[in-house]
Amino acid sequence: MNIPADLKYTKDHEWIRVEGNEAVVGVTDFAQGELGDIVFVDIGSVGRQVGREEVFGTVEAVKTVSDLFMPVAGEVLEVNPALANDPAVVNRDPYGEGWMVRIRLSDPGDTAGLMSAGEYEALVG
Repeated sequence: MNIPADLKYTKDHEWIRVEGNEAVVGVTDFAQGELGDIVFVDIGSVGRQVGREEVFGTVEAVKTVSDLFMPVAGEVLEVNPALANDPAVVNRDPYGEGWMVRIRLSDPGDTAGLMSAGEYEALVG
């Protein structure tokens, strides 16, 4: 299982990569593996304000539908356009081409409560 050390993680299996006052959010390798083949991703619109731990979309797999929870409060700046035509990119590359949204952080201090790679590995290990 791949758990990049440069990311932060949530108990709900989302990851976040902070880039200044913006961040990229996606689901972890563990999450995509548990979901199975992802067939549809539904994410709210660009410009929407989402609070920390609020649902910002859903992932539909062959077996189930799962909510996506925002790791930190922010404004959705971009939804990954690749997900519309090829949602299975999340299965193939969850930390790269399979990212979900780019957000503008409401409060950069929000990331303080997130897990490190080691803490996340202990959770799912």
